[in-house]
Amino acid sequence: MRYVSFVKDGKATLGVRDGDAIRVLGEDSLESLLASGVDLAAYGRDHAGQEIVSTDGIVYLPPLTRPPKIICVGLNYTDHTKESQYEQPDYPTIFFRVATSLVAHAQPLVRPAVSDSEGLDFEGEIAAVLGKGGRHIRKEDALACVAGYTLFNDASVREYQFKSPQWTVGKNFDGTGAFGPDLVTADELPAGAKGLLLETRFNGEVVQSASTDDMVFDVAELISIVSEAITLEPGDVIVTGTPSGIGWARTPKLLMKHGDVCEVSVQGIGTLRNPVVDEAAL
Repeated sequence: MRYVSFVKDGKATLGVRDGDAIRVLGEDSLESLLASGVDLAAYGRDHAGQEIVSTDGIVYLPPLTRPPKIICVGLNYTDHTKESQYEQPDYPTIFFRVATSLVAHAQPLVRPAVSDSEGLDFEGEIAAVLGKGGRHIRKEDALACVAGYTLFNDASVREYQFKSPQWTVGKNFDGTGAFGPDLVTADELPAGAKGLLLETRFNGEVVQSASTDDMVFDVAELISIVSEAITLEPGDVIVTGTPSGIGWARTPKLLMKHGDVCEVSVQGIGTLRNPVVDEAAL
């Protein structure tokens, strides 16, 4: 089942894809469905309305607009760590995003109006959305907590990311966390979303390409390790890290600027596409 959030008649609406169209579920959000403990695969089958919405000109919303937590993982692909200034850690490098940084599919990634930044860097990633939570979740039980998977572009303002030992500011400028378009329920993908090809395309050119098998810490490990310290909740999003090929590590640097287009694609999940717009142009 493939869930999409979008605007219909001026209201946030939830639906499921039916081929090239969408069946309307109503105005319940994914956050509320997950909080109530529904099985998304079954709910979509049982409640999809007959009304079909053409996807032509549709205005998408992020799959979840206010997740309880957006937990991001850095340095989770060895090749990416090698192109960075860091050693490969033996514990996940965890940081958080805030909901005000999120943007939907086809909506602009915003290049911020700050004088000491050259531009945005791209980071194509897969994100796991939890349907169940808890503390001290065993690795062997962790994948049962996953409701589905979606795509993320963890666009980063690198100069601000490296202004301090903590990456928080550079990862949380408004309009820099592209998210969506579809949440694909876990039953439609390999366990843990393993073995899927992840690619990022910048203005049509492939700049990142890797298998999700290359993660240092896989989805089950991340859920288990994070839950040692933090109570996980339904609707939490775990953004699992990016492979090598980021623009900051290239010579010359390849950073996103006004007029560029960035796409993140993963087998079985789809494509997240965003134009880049200067904040001053909005």
